[in-house]
Amino acid sequence: MKDIFKEVFSLLVILLKNLSSRVGIILILALFLSKVGLFRKLVSKRNINLQDKIYLSIIFGFIGIIGTYTGIHLQGAIVNSRVIGVFVGGLLGGPLVGFLSGLIAGGHRFLIDIGGFTALACSLSTLTEGIMAGFLKKKFENNPYKISFALITGALAEVIQMIIILLVAKPFTAALELVKIIGIPMIVANAIGIAVFIAITDGIFKEIENEAVYQAQLALKIADRTLAYFRKGFNEDTAKDTANIIKIMTNIEAVSFTDTEKILAHVGIGEDHHLPGSPIKTSLTRETLQSKKYIVANTKEEIDCDFFNCPLKSAIIVPIKEEDRVIGTLKLYKSKENSITKVETELALGLAQIFSTQIELSKIDYQRELLARSELKALQAQINPHFLFNAINTIVSLTRTKPDEARKLLLHLGNYFRKNFDQNVDEVDLYKEIEHINSYIEIEKARFGDKLEIEYNIEEDIECKLPPLILQPLVENAIKHGVLGKIEGGKVEIIARKNGIGTELLVKDNGVGIPKDKLDSLLQEKCTNEGIGLKNVNERLKNKYGSEYGLKIVSEVNKGTIASMVIPKY
Repeated sequence: MKDIFKEVFSLLVILLKNLSSRVGIILILALFLSKVGLFRKLVSKRNINLQDKIYLSIIFGFIGIIGTYTGIHLQGAIVNSRVIGVFVGGLLGGPLVGFLSGLIAGGHRFLIDIGGFTALACSLSTLTEGIMAGFLKKKFENNPYKISFALITGALAEVIQMIIILLVAKPFTAALELVKIIGIPMIVANAIGIAVFIAITDGIFKEIENEAVYQAQLALKIADRTLAYFRKGFNEDTAKDTANIIKIMTNIEAVSFTDTEKILAHVGIGEDHHLPGSPIKTSLTRETLQSKKYIVANTKEEIDCDFFNCPLKSAIIVPIKEEDRVIGTLKLYKSKENSITKVETELALGLAQIFSTQIELSKIDYQRELLARSELKALQAQINPHFLFNAINTIVSLTRTKPDEARKLLLHLGNYFRKNFDQNVDEVDLYKEIEHINSYIEIEKARFGDKLEIEYNIEEDIECKLPPLILQPLVENAIKHGVLGKIEGGKVEIIARKNGIGTELLVKDNGVGIPKDKLDSLLQEKCTNEGIGLKNVNERLKNKYGSEYGLKIVSEVNKGTIASMVIPKY
């Protein structure tokens, strides 16, 4: 008995050793694929379309077939690593990829050994494992311990395969003997193989994330260098200067800007016939202008330049917007087909967003004329450029450690300035004003962290329209001169509640407070520049609603300040 046990154990060890070497072949193939651009592109996509899923199914199904051919023939069966490709395909691609790759690898296993002892059982188990992995995709994506998850679920899948062999393969006694021999080696080796394969693909994600961080930093550097140009407007001169900067700071081979009718600038390959001032040459550009959506072209034919020898073969074309209106495009070109990466796509989208904001900022002078009609000129002039630079520095620092948060702050920054300079109406909805305030607050919270606490207390079903930029100066004042005046920081509360007259709005803070002598003169004509925002708010309220509706300020040193107003019903 002891000798039999020893013999079986030795067989298991040998089988595990040999199978591990076969698994190694699959992992070498995985390492090779991780360097292939198409494979990296497919597995790194967050949302894959039907065509991508078919490609992935073919790739992972083929890996499964290799796992069959590298298997070990034993007792009428094949001890193999087929499940690695199929299971990883399901985890990465979802149910359809799991099903199709399982069908390819499992169908191949059945066809090469029709009527074989385990042919049907192995083909069914391969298909089952692929489908199982597909339905585990969401849990896999949300699991912080992806490699451990793949190891455990891969082992469980192989246990299921052994059960299917016992249920389907005939005779049962032969199936049982086979499972006793191959069960442990296949469960261990293939589970480890799946985990290592996932580790390799996870490395792809990390590399792409690092590239994205670099591109985010690059986008901000480009934005910093181009800020002075687009602030002068969107024309041929500013477009050319900006295109040159992008071309120098990236590996893009050509950079182009258009308005809605003509080329404003083209720097790099193709500049001999994509001449500034000439009509738009490519149909894709016109399509982008019409659809308001970005387009990626992977072939020369897709770009469809009418010049017979145009070197432009790949492109990303992104609309540049002013509010919701498309005013032009940014185009990045390369000379090789299918060479626009995901990272370059994100770079183009980020630059277009920044340029859109910069162009909107170029309308400051015009906006000031509009603001003057509604007595907002003084408040507009108060906007501190240091806020922009501080915000950019904060975003740059976050790109290294928290790229997603940096992207969100960049969107908040764009939204903040867009709303600041888009105040050509007499009234805005309260919730629009709150959105504007929230963009400002998110940027300040990123700078000051736990020192700044914000609380919103907005009653439900409030219908209130108020002059634009009425609340924001109060919040800014509470933060800058209130809570941030304390070493430990503090809390700002924004309150909106109904009363018999209309809507009462309050901005409360528990900051340093305002001394009584300063408080008495804060809203007077001879106040300092520090109080220009509060004075402006007070005067605008009185002029619009009457002297009884001015700004009310109550404060106590070292306890805080409450600024309040009432917006009456009409």
